[in-house]
Amino acid sequence: MKNRNTVFTKVYLIVLLFCMTFVNAQNSDINILRDINVHRNKNLDPTFKLVTNSAVPISVATPIILYSVALIKKDSTIKKQAIFIGEAFLVNAFITTALKHTIKRERPFETYPDIDQATSSVGNSFPSGHTSLVFATATSLSLAYPKWYVIAPSFVWAGAVGYSRMHLGVHYPSDVFAGAIIGTGSAYLSYKVNKWINKKSAKKDK
Repeated sequence: MKNRNTVFTKVYLIVLLFCMTFVNAQNSDINILRDINVHRNKNLDPTFKLVTNSAVPISVATPIILYSVALIKKDSTIKKQAIFIGEAFLVNAFITTALKHTIKRERPFETYPDIDQATSSVGNSFPSGHTSLVFATATSLSLAYPKWYVIAPSFVWAGAVGYSRMHLGVHYPSDVFAGAIIGTGSAYLSYKVNKWINKKSAKKDK
């Protein structure tokens, strides 16, 4: 348990330092966002709102549906995969929330009046919670089911959600990029910890 807490602390510090570097690159950040948001095709706003609003329901539903299937089929492998995806969700939520409260970056439309806020947003800007959430889901799903027909649509969806956050003016590119790194890293960390726990329990059973 002590080793696991040390790993989480180290990962958090690395992510924090990495994220602070991106926050400081403010000029290119706002210029890229202006290109995406200010000059956007507003006819696409409803589509991107739909994409952005899919992040939470799909990410929450994925482990629940898999766990339900596991109970119906009485399949312990699917049950483990559902728990792993749920754990990735929780690890990501913890790291993202901690960073939001630590860095306390304002939303782009709060700092720059020309940025058009096209959807509602709550809390601080950095990192993008929607992006970290969908990348945690896409990565954990891809690790659990490493097939191209799972990986490709998962990451296309995750990328679309990330882009939608900039299109709708609620996040800087660095928020989205950091969210993708955190989400992917959270899922991979959960995967490695699960593997280590399963190895340990397998040794005990022998």
